[in-house]
Order: sequence, then C-alpha cells, then structure tokens
Amino acid sequence: MIRTERLLVRCAAETDVPALLRFFDENREHMGPWEPPRPPDFHTHEFWRVQVGRHRRAFDAGAAVMLFLFPHEDPSEVIGQISYTSIVRGPADMCMLGYALAHKAQGQGYMYEALQASNEYVFKQLNIHRVMANFMPHNVRSNAVLRRLGFTVEGYARDYLYVNGAWRDHVPHLAHQP
Repeated sequence: MIRTERLLVRCAAETDVPALLRFFDENREHMGPWEPPRPPDFHTHEFWRVQVGRHRRAFDAGAAVMLFLFPHEDPSEVIGQISYTSIVRGPADMCMLGYALAHKAQGQGYMYEALQASNEYVFKQLNIHRVMANFMPHNVRSNAVLRRLGFTVEGYARDYLYVNGAWRDHVPHLAHQP
C-alpha cells in the first residue's frame, strides 16, 4: 500500500470487487475512447473476482503491479487505476505504464499525486530503471501529467494500439530512474 496526501494506492482485494465494478461501469463511456476493446464479461463480478487473483499472481511473480486509487475520505471507492506491466528484468529493467482516472476525479491532481508516489515505489523498491508510457496525441490531460512527472517524448508510434474500433497513433514517453 502506498499512502499519499489524499489517496491510498494499492492492489485490489476480493472485497474490492463491487467497487471495481462500480468504477468501470460508471466510467465506461468516459474511458471507452482511450482503451482497447474489453472482453464481453469485463463488467461482471466473476470477471473481476478472477482478475484480482490474476493481479496478485502477476505481482508475486514480478510480472506486473496493478494498483487502484482509493481516496482517504472514502476508502471503499475506486477513483483510478495504475498498471505497471510487461516488467522485463536483466539488462533492461523496464516496464510499461498505463492509467485511468474516473471522470468525476479529473482535474484535481489525483493522477499526478498517485503516479508520483507509485513511480517512486517502482523505481526505488522494485529497482525498475525505465518506465514507458504511451498516449494518443489528442489526449491533452495524459500528455500534461506525463510531462509534469518528468517523462520525455521518445517519438511517434503510428497505428500503435487498437482502440475504439481503429488502430490509433500514440506518443511514447519514458522516465528513467532518478
């Protein structure tokens, strides 16, 4: 668990499944334009019960860190998600970063706060050297939070990811261990 000024950033437990479902259901339209297609059962209790177990096993295996944002004032509510996936060890020591924030939590600095703390954990505790993140060029908020965190643009990836019914360009960003 990572504590920030306003948030608890932690892995989900099976008891969090109703809150996870609420988060994804309430933000389906908001997050849809930015995310790859979801499996048909994505918005079910059973899917998330299984996912919580998968997330725990991936963490234990050192393959991924899947985190959720819970506000201090309501620790049973999920307002965001951060994922560090495709963790590669050895000479590279790198991973991919993904994140999503509830529509109602936008513009309040929550994602910056959570990413600042979780990046520090990944760099210092997990000894990851390179964190890479990608966003679609028209995603102004994502660009701003990555820049504020010190990520630098690495290029322009055409047709990088299938999102919202089409192959979408993305702008790769990266941060090195401080």
